[in-house]
Amino acid sequence: MSSKSKDIAAEQGEMAPVQRIRSDWNMLLEKVSYKAIVNNIPYLAFIALLGVLYINNSQRAIETQRELNKQNKVLKELRWKYMDIKTQLMNARMETEVIKSAGKLGLKPMMLPAYKIEADSAVVKK
Repeated sequence: MSSKSKDIAAEQGEMAPVQRIRSDWNMLLEKVSYKAIVNNIPYLAFIALLGVLYINNSQRAIETQRELNKQNKVLKELRWKYMDIKTQLMNARMETEVIKSAGKLGLKPMMLPAYKIEADSAVVKK
């Protein structure tokens, strides 16, 4: 503490409230003087660096969130397309749909069950 601030502190007991407020301001200005700022440059630079990093981190987080939202929209759209195509494919596999598709080609369903043709073993040996 400088001698000036010691004198002010000693006189504060005898000062009026207005003078005490002015002396408090003078002490504050003395603390924030050019010399005090120059002595604290590394600390102030560190605080500025932290501020820049904080702002950069916030912007990257916002950008990442926007990209996630876009990808979620694309994913939802692709999921709906997948479900639609899956439903269409399931309907196309149904027996009635297969019969209709085959009817366009001129094919008809079998009226009798399928049977197996076996060769006569006696005829095959000759």
